Amino acid sequence: MGIVVYITTVTGSREIKSQQCELMRILDSKNIKYETIDISVDNNIREEMRQKAGDPKAFPPQVFNGDKYCGDFPKFSAAVEEDILDSFLAA
Repeated sequence: MGIVVYITTVTGSREIKSQQCELMRILDSKNIKYETIDISVDNNIREEMRQKAGDPKAFPPQVFNGDKYCGDFPKFSAAVEEDILDSFLAA
């Protein structure tokens, strides 16, 4: 299955939009293949993301490797800063 990033295409939050764009830009720049799942399409998808993340209030972007939870944007960003993105994505 590979890397899965839960996003939303419907949000009024500039922060969420910015985080999503930054995360995908970094993955693209490192030639890391990923799939996006848009939680705004169906509430069940949002609930699935939250359940898999273990946080009933989780919001996008959330990163998974298959069904294994990697983390949210702050954790992703920290992994990039610390140059440990590969181990972050390995979950």
